[in-house]
Amino acid sequence: MTDERPPDLWTIDDVAAYLGILPSSARGALSRMGVRAHSFRPHPQSHRAQALYDPEQIRAANAERPGQGARTDRRDT
Repeated sequence: MTDERPPDLWTIDDVAAYLGILPSSARGALSRMGVRAHSFRPHPQSHRAQALYDPEQIRAANAERPGQGARTDRRDT
């Protein structure tokens, strides 16, 4: 099995490894961060659509997250 994806795009497994969470949780985290797939390709084994993500967009969105315990309801306006 060869990986034919562009080297500058991540699969959901790459995203999950970066965020330190499970791949099934990574999809929800990306949705909450507002990150959408850059493109799609056929999965090498199942041939179903596999989303590819821009790592810079994920890094930027992750940096903007408030962090554990942040009281976002008490922000100054």
